[in-house]
Amino acid sequence: MPINSEIDMFPGMNGGNMAGMMKKVQKMQQEMAKMQQELKESTVEVASGGGMVKVVVNGDKKIVSLNISPEVVQPDDIEMLQDLISAAVNEAMTKVDEKIASEMGKFTGGLNLPPGLF
Repeated sequence: MPINSEIDMFPGMNGGNMAGMMKKVQKMQQEMAKMQQELKESTVEVASGGGMVKVVVNGDKKIVSLNISPEVVQPDDIEMLQDLISAAVNEAMTKVDEKIASEMGKFTGGLNLPPGLF
């Protein structure tokens, strides 16, 4: 017997339930896309060295700004400046990941999906 309707493909579900479920899925997809865009446009600011180095990163993991206080620039101790910049950037990236996981967790219901899936 040929399958010629949604009802035949999904026994126990009438066409109305399937259509309603598909509308809910589409709405959720739209809301997720909107949230992803909002997250990309959001920023996280982190400071290291007591505020001597500040970095702002957006939700797309791009550095928006990097501010270095003149007092921390010591030609004879470039390694300290490098460490402060690395610490600030790494912490900012971690905070972006946490922010994305927190917001997307509202949709995934705690499924603990791998990073980067959404």
